[in-house]
Amino acid sequence: MDLDELLKVRAEYDREMRRDALPDAPHVRVDRTGTALRQSAPGDGWNCVLWSDLDEETADAEIAAQIAFFREQGASDFEWKLYEHDRPADLGERLRAAGFAAEPPETLMVGRADRLAALPVDPPEGIELRVVTDEAGVDLMMEAHTRAFGTEQSRLRHLVLTLLREEPDNIAAVVAMAGDTPVSAARIEMRPGTSFAGLWGGGTVPEWRGRGIYRLLVAHRARLAAERGIRYLQVDASEDSRPILERLGFAVLGVTTPYVWTA
Repeated sequence: MDLDELLKVRAEYDREMRRDALPDAPHVRVDRTGTALRQSAPGDGWNCVLWSDLDEETADAEIAAQIAFFREQGASDFEWKLYEHDRPADLGERLRAAGFAAEPPETLMVGRADRLAALPVDPPEGIELRVVTDEAGVDLMMEAHTRAFGTEQSRLRHLVLTLLREEPDNIAAVVAMAGDTPVSAARIEMRPGTSFAGLWGGGTVPEWRGRGIYRLLVAHRARLAAERGIRYLQVDASEDSRPILERLGFAVLGVTTPYVWTA
């Protein structure tokens, strides 16, 4: 993509996936306050601020208002998902001053689903893809994620189970199996009426890295998105996955940093 196309796609992403975002799961509420859009969720759901339209005069008051809202809701934490083109330019510094902690930045990347769906990818020797449809499959996903990333993710388990049970058309999940052992797992979330599908996960256990499993999972999910007529795949890429995605044809839209407030 050239610069003009990248800016156009970024504006479309900001509009569809941030300013006009839909809830990412059942029983989740999305509210626009005028200068920000937030998602609030019960239990283990994801609480966040997805979009804001602020300046030097309004930023601090909006930050304080969001903290007050989530504190009143009894949330244990919430995330302010900051993109590098958000304003004001010092919004990250203002969030830190208000008590937020910055997590490692990620690269926002997009690729055309139809082109990625055409990737000639065969499963590496010894690997079989297993579609996740039930709790047993989700447990295999979580085992792969824990071994790949080194952390347990109860919130992710809750999200995937909820979507599979209540909105199965909006998610597809898969596990890469080496015999009876899960070695990688990934999912795609496809929200109705949007041009973007989100690719999440894809972490591979250390002893199986470098064999093409990540590429296989991208291609598999790209085919699912292309069959639905979705134009773009979106990834919040780590430093490890960014080079792989660039080689596959993904383009960089910018950098996003999660700022987390904890009660």
